[in-house]
Amino acid sequence: MTTLIINIKELLQVRDSSILKVSGAEMAVLPTIKNAYLILKNGVISDFGFMEDLPNVNPEKCIDADGKMVLPSWCDSHTHIVYAGNREQEFVDRITGFTYEEIANRGGGILNSAKKLNETSEEEIYQQSKVRLEEVMRLGTGAVEIKSGYGLTVDGELKMLRVIQRLAQNYPITIKATFLGAHAFPSEYAKNHQGYIDLIINKMLPEIAENKLADFIDVFCETGYFTVEETREIMEAGIKFGLKPKIHVNQFNSIGGIQAGVKYNALSVDHLEIMKPKDIEALKNTETMPVALPSCSYFLSIPYTPAREMITAGLPIALASDYNPGSTPSGNMNFVVATACIKVKMTPEEAINAATINGAYAMGISETHGSITLGKKANLIITKHIHSYYQLPYAFGSNLIDTIIINGEIIL
Repeated sequence: MTTLIINIKELLQVRDSSILKVSGAEMAVLPTIKNAYLILKNGVISDFGFMEDLPNVNPEKCIDADGKMVLPSWCDSHTHIVYAGNREQEFVDRITGFTYEEIANRGGGILNSAKKLNETSEEEIYQQSKVRLEEVMRLGTGAVEIKSGYGLTVDGELKMLRVIQRLAQNYPITIKATFLGAHAFPSEYAKNHQGYIDLIINKMLPEIAENKLADFIDVFCETGYFTVEETREIMEAGIKFGLKPKIHVNQFNSIGGIQAGVKYNALSVDHLEIMKPKDIEALKNTETMPVALPSCSYFLSIPYTPAREMITAGLPIALASDYNPGSTPSGNMNFVVATACIKVKMTPEEAINAATINGAYAMGISETHGSITLGKKANLIITKHIHSYYQLPYAFGSNLIDTIIINGEIIL
């Protein structure tokens, strides 16, 4: 199947295959081609260039994108979209003055979601989750990482990971699975942390590895959750079972989690709302991608990741949605990009880079996703008629997407 897209007003994120992420000042550069064509063949990008150089081609489908822009689909490297029910009451509780930590201490938060998930059938969880997945696909996400972490039992965690696996089998979107059994301590292990860690290492991990249910292992390294030492123990175990680390760090406190992540060559360190100079320094010249989650900060009214400081220090940054029932009940990456510009003061170029090529890197798929590059997946957003790509974050409340293409096929 060959598809030809012609008269593209501007083709965004055009990259050489050797560029897998951008850092520091490079993040402000977004390579584009104006008045462009793009050829998709058998689900991948096979050619692109200026309209004046369009070769002879006999496509099965031709799309005239006159006045429209084309960019690679969003790569959302941090979500929790497999869950049961919702936490609407906690939303109201926060409005009336309770903090995230206070809600958690009252049995809400992650433990609330875990209770609901363990009471819900695997089929029902799948049915609820596929609705969310279909929604984010329509909003332009072409690759997504999904975490477990609302089971907190052997059966619950495996159930979540099987749902993620089923979603990956049934939908064309690229899905990466992350085992986040270390999301919180279940109530019965509140005074026996090592007992739960042993359950993760000796019971959960062997079954996950045997059934190939996860690509990554994650830990919520934070005051009141998992200590740095506990995080190290779990990361080491995950690595032995073939899972690369990705960790939650610095959401509320800086306790050394970033340094631990770097030591174990974590693919990404995510949240980063609280960053000290030593944390930024620890990330320099590493292979670990810092990931900001601005819609979480928006929803919880907590500080935003200091992206300007980090970019000035030469670091790369990826953007992700953190779609989850408690702190970010939205997977709209268009809003994430806009919020990064409006609240974090990232430029549109930086935000688009962070949500495409750097997002792909934070999922371990930058060789196949995240840019307009020969041989990469034909996962694309075609906008409506817009003046410039600045309009994408500027008109933050408008749906500016006209067409979604995944694996070369139009899905919207």
